[in-house]
Amino acid sequence: MADGTKKNRPFVWIVIGLLMFGMVGFGATGLSGRISSIGTVGALEVPVNAYAAELRGRIQAASAQSGQALSFAQARERGIPDQALQQVVSNRVLDNELHQMGISVGDETVRREVVTNLAFAGPEGSFDREQYRALLRDNGLTEQEYEAEIRDDTSRALLQRAVIAGLPAPDTLAQTVAAYIGEQRDFTWDTLGPEDLQEPLPDPTDADLRAQYEANPAAYTAPETKVVTYAWLTPDMIQDNVTVDEDELRQAYQDRIDEFMQPERRLVERLGFGTAEAAEDALARIEAGETDFDALVADRGLDLADIDLGDVTETELRAAGPAVFAAEPGAVVGPFESPVGPALFRMNAVLAAQETSFEEARPLLREDRAAARARRVIEDQIEPVTDLLAGGARLEDLAERTDMELGRIDWSADVQEGIAAYATFRDVVSALEPGAFPELHELEGGGLFTLRVDEVRAPELQPFEAVREQVESDWVLAETRRRLLEQARQIADQIGPDTEFTELGLDGAISETGLTRRSFLNGTPPGFMGQVFDLDVGGTAVVEGSASVLIVRLDAITPPSEEDALVAAEAEAVAARAGQGMALDIFSAFSGAVQAGTDVDIRQEAVNAVHANFQ
Repeated sequence: MADGTKKNRPFVWIVIGLLMFGMVGFGATGLSGRISSIGTVGALEVPVNAYAAELRGRIQAASAQSGQALSFAQARERGIPDQALQQVVSNRVLDNELHQMGISVGDETVRREVVTNLAFAGPEGSFDREQYRALLRDNGLTEQEYEAEIRDDTSRALLQRAVIAGLPAPDTLAQTVAAYIGEQRDFTWDTLGPEDLQEPLPDPTDADLRAQYEANPAAYTAPETKVVTYAWLTPDMIQDNVTVDEDELRQAYQDRIDEFMQPERRLVERLGFGTAEAAEDALARIEAGETDFDALVADRGLDLADIDLGDVTETELRAAGPAVFAAEPGAVVGPFESPVGPALFRMNAVLAAQETSFEEARPLLREDRAAARARRVIEDQIEPVTDLLAGGARLEDLAERTDMELGRIDWSADVQEGIAAYATFRDVVSALEPGAFPELHELEGGGLFTLRVDEVRAPELQPFEAVREQVESDWVLAETRRRLLEQARQIADQIGPDTEFTELGLDGAISETGLTRRSFLNGTPPGFMGQVFDLDVGGTAVVEGSASVLIVRLDAITPPSEEDALVAAEAEAVAARAGQGMALDIFSAFSGAVQAGTDVDIRQEAVNAVHANFQ
């Protein structure tokens, strides 16, 4: 079942989760009134609320990760209900084992968990028993049930610590990995490009091109193509014909007056101090030339971004406004009271007032209002167009009887022009086959479309003459690469440990020192550092790039210093990760062994009843 080594959040947070995600129904008027468990694990029931809470939490987490609300059907497709059930059963298996072993935390531990839970705090911030009882009652829980869950969760965590206690730290592994990562290389390298060819590339013969064409048929094969007829309507198509009256434009101008009438502003930074005396002392040091504003910021452990107010008006600066607006760019004024206490202000630039008259704003206002009205017009056409399609209307009929326009496109996955620039269209057409009933879909930006796949053309090798230019371009690239590789290998064969690259015409050679496997060099292809680290001292390699060839010689290998703080930190991090992995594996094996010897009986009808509350 689920991974038993996952550290379970104390059940106290389930209450908070219920409140946050609207799961009150499970305890009050939902399942628990008629179904209290979804099955048994050993001698223990599997509470319905435990499964519902785990399922809800996982759906919420998946929704947050994807950036959109996940339906239960989508959650089921991802296997989330199965994962939630596995986790709940796995937890209950361990609870059953603890009960059989007679292991449990004491009443004082349970009490501490309850009274320190902020969800149960009263107005004064301390534990409020009435608040505690009310929250449990609202969620269909008794104090005994809730405290039993706390006891189980805390005992389970205690069991996990006991199982993995005494694991030896993987120091040897950590030191080996850190040494591998911390090793350094010194090397010399240069690049050969098309301009470095010893002889100009000849013009390709017809035989050369045909050989290129025949050796690479995939490059000259047209992809599967769908011949598509579509009808569509977008705001752009009709907004020029939309009427927007003068009063509406003037009202829109007033609604956006802050956008069109922007007062004079300043770019300002604000540095707060604990007391006015400290701020005055700092300003005096600046005026005496003993320090500057940037140094004061750095002394506080801050970056300029931390104190940047951006562009602000005089009013927004409150008491500091007049002085800041009277200051010259670069001047520091203050101290003035602010939300962060006594503060110094540096004025960096003046932004002049921007005033856009109604007449100047009219074209923009009309475009925006017309587009909005056009979108409403299109929305009003959704129902009648849907009715026409349901009545058997063809796309050609839609073009005659509505504002929709007819179009045709030969679509493949690499076509993204016209209507294919819309992701929604691409998603729909990619899944549609000939003969499918046309449905109405919405486009990004307020448009509508429907389509019909008239024909699907299988991938087809294009005639040589039709792709001759592409073949010639590909031949030039391939032949250039082949000649550069041959030339680079000849040069590399002449390079010894003490050879100067310039002696072989490599005038752009660069010497690198102290680089690690994680280092990156601009202008080198992926995997370059790996090939460098595979070399012996004095060895050379020829590395192929996308449009060039690199020649490299390894000059020195430097092992990591045992006193290097970065290496030590790396070893510590590796040891921590490896230790966590070992603990995870050991506890997983323990949980699996316990589960294998435990009777698990899950009632599917009860699980389905939980699912019904999510649909």
